[in-house]
Amino acid sequence: MPRRQEGRRYTWRRGTDPRPPAGPPSAPGTEPAAAPDVPPDSVVHAALYRDGVRVASPASLTDTYRQLREKPDTTAWIGLARPTETELKSLAAEFDLHELAVEDALEAHQRPKLERYGETLFVVLSAARYLDAAEEVDFGELHVFVGSDFVITVRHGAAPDLSAVRRRMEQSPDLLKLGPEAILYAILDAVVDGYAPVVDGVQNDIDEIETEVFSGAPEVSRRIYELSREMVEFQRATRPLVGMLHGLMAGFAKYGTDEELQSYLRDVADHVTHTSERVDGFRQALTDILTVNATLVTQQQNAEMRALAEAGFEQNEEIKKISSWAAILFAPTLVGTIYGMNFENMPELGWSLGYPFAIGLMGIVCGSLYVIFKRRDWL
Repeated sequence: MPRRQEGRRYTWRRGTDPRPPAGPPSAPGTEPAAAPDVPPDSVVHAALYRDGVRVASPASLTDTYRQLREKPDTTAWIGLARPTETELKSLAAEFDLHELAVEDALEAHQRPKLERYGETLFVVLSAARYLDAAEEVDFGELHVFVGSDFVITVRHGAAPDLSAVRRRMEQSPDLLKLGPEAILYAILDAVVDGYAPVVDGVQNDIDEIETEVFSGAPEVSRRIYELSREMVEFQRATRPLVGMLHGLMAGFAKYGTDEELQSYLRDVADHVTHTSERVDGFRQALTDILTVNATLVTQQQNAEMRALAEAGFEQNEEIKKISSWAAILFAPTLVGTIYGMNFENMPELGWSLGYPFAIGLMGIVCGSLYVIFKRRDWL
């Protein structure tokens, strides 16, 4: 955002037109009641800078407001983590933040975007970090308000590490003195740089998944699904950034952005484009891997079904043989059982050819059954 040329108009407004107190009006000749301080629990850090050098480190939001009024030509950088509604309303009243932007910052769960409300720029970023132990991607949300003399960051999540960004900027006073736009650049650069370890971690995961797919690991399908979901979230974080940075670059001439800062922002835009393309490639690769895994699983299931079918066929053949021999052996058993009964009135018992007849009958029945079963390939 370009710095105002007519002086610190906001300083004059904050110093001469304070918000009306909630209680009765002050008596003539007395100072208006100071605005009640808000709890500093979520205020991670606040600092005032002039010409790229820190000139104050307020301990609370109220101190920040007061010192910003007292110190002309300074820029306030206020960092908060999961602020309360009271804190955000206090900031909104002090810096004329739009209520819709404040509502987004309070509720979080917003898609990355860039919006202008008057002379205030509102940026939503989705930061990411790779957790080696869990082998997963952790996402955080960052809201940035950029005005002519202030930068307010509202962080939801562990990423990114804005303290490192602040130290980096304080070590580069020539860059920091370019104003709030330089701080916004540094934040964008930190978020985009944080994507690089994530890209490397995901690439390693994909390589491992490819190995697991062809080795037949049973849990690989679940891992592919979980990583695919993370890539969808990663894509939502990176793809809008391309358009956002091109929007910022389109306003270089209109807002008089410093040429050096323009170069930095173009570099960040190149990194974002590269990262977005890598993420798109990851999603396509995971889709292809999932297809290959499904094909391999189907082939494995078909092989198992074929093996079961072959085993069932072999079992049926064995049952046929056993049943055939059981039927063949049943015939002489039946004849022998009949002639072994202890009855006196059996005509064949006194017949001299009775024994040869019984043996012949057994042989004929057994032979006939053997021929029948053999022709049917049961034996």
